[in-house]
Amino acid sequence: MNDILVLGGFLIVDSRTIHKNWGAVINGNTIQAVDSNQALKEKYPAKKIIDATDKILSPGFVNGHNHAYGILSHGISIDQIPVGFKAFLEDFWWPRVENQLDHEMIEAAAARACWEMIDSGVTSFCDILEAPNAAHGALQAEADIVRKSGLRAALCIEASERISTENGLKCLQENADFIESSNAQNEIIKGMMCTHTSFTCSEKLIRRALDMSRSLNASLHLHLSESPYEPQFCLKKYGMRPVNWYQSFNFWGENILASQLVDIEQREIDILCKNNVRGVHMPLSNCEVGGGISPVPQILANGMTMGLGSDGYINNFFEVMRGAFLIHKANNRDTNAMPAETVFEMATEAGAKAAGFPKSGRLEAGFTADLIAVESDFPTPLTEKNILDQIILYRNPVDVSLVITAGKILKENSEVITLDKEQTRKKSLEAAKKLWRQNQ
Repeated sequence: MNDILVLGGFLIVDSRTIHKNWGAVINGNTIQAVDSNQALKEKYPAKKIIDATDKILSPGFVNGHNHAYGILSHGISIDQIPVGFKAFLEDFWWPRVENQLDHEMIEAAAARACWEMIDSGVTSFCDILEAPNAAHGALQAEADIVRKSGLRAALCIEASERISTENGLKCLQENADFIESSNAQNEIIKGMMCTHTSFTCSEKLIRRALDMSRSLNASLHLHLSESPYEPQFCLKKYGMRPVNWYQSFNFWGENILASQLVDIEQREIDILCKNNVRGVHMPLSNCEVGGGISPVPQILANGMTMGLGSDGYINNFFEVMRGAFLIHKANNRDTNAMPAETVFEMATEAGAKAAGFPKSGRLEAGFTADLIAVESDFPTPLTEKNILDQIILYRNPVDVSLVITAGKILKENSEVITLDKEQTRKKSLEAAKKLWRQNQ
């Protein structure tokens, strides 16, 4: 007997394949079958039957780039708003947020961020912890919270030399230790290697990270050209743009996950795509820091596998999808730019591949049982042709009634059940107060 039978109104296999009156059978952590509701009821008896025939069944969303700790900075007061990306980092973000983090803050922020992600239909995420003064044991502390939430995750701590080379190496070792321990436990939480940028890391440190990632068979994440600052830095110091500088020591490869990709030229896009580099787009946070708008339509046209991320800014993933859907239409003055099918694919199947979860992101037999149910009570007719537009533009976390990751129910009857809403809010509030007091 199978574990769960979910009967749906519509079932989205992927951004191109949608069926009416279909459902899914879950056995353990895997989708056993998807078929018409009638066929599933006849062929697959289950211990638990969930009637979602008035809802849309969809692959869970993948938040391909998050900084869970970032939630502690929401609303923080700034006496003087930094002008420019470099000033944002040096005068505000590094000294007032990242450098102040401890394990207690990291745990509180992770719990609240996980609650918010589950609430908005996220079933998997990549998290980049930037806490150089709390490196030892920080990933295990975060993983304990993520494990409780039930989410699938790839976790890493960012290594740089902005404090010292010794600190950068310490963070690389923290990643290596976590990768090995998570692999040994064989669970849905895994590790990644991570460096920051060309302006905070030397070639030697980056080469070290690359060697470690290859020996551990792990992804290596980095921020790339989030604003004009990094290209200007590389041109001045190395006489070439960032992608070319990394290419000069054979850095690029299919194990690389590059986030942001804002100030990037066609020649750089060609190099990344030729080397099968994966990418993640953060439409909302790129606006918040004044970095610019990534040329995502052009990057996708060149064949890059690219996901979407919240960047620790706004964890409501419907808002992230809306940002990707709308911003590029305005930027390109083209209503056909970034259609709903493209955005939805980035939020699900492509996002899962980019994040290193190749068996997630689709509702198909043999894929991991990462599934959500979304209310279908729109004020206009819902059809196979408009369903993705309707979800992206007109749904919100309140409309997500069911979230399942790896066969485990994380949200049911519109309530997150693995984490307590009020408890996570209170702990996040206390951690934020502590962080803010340290900046006074």
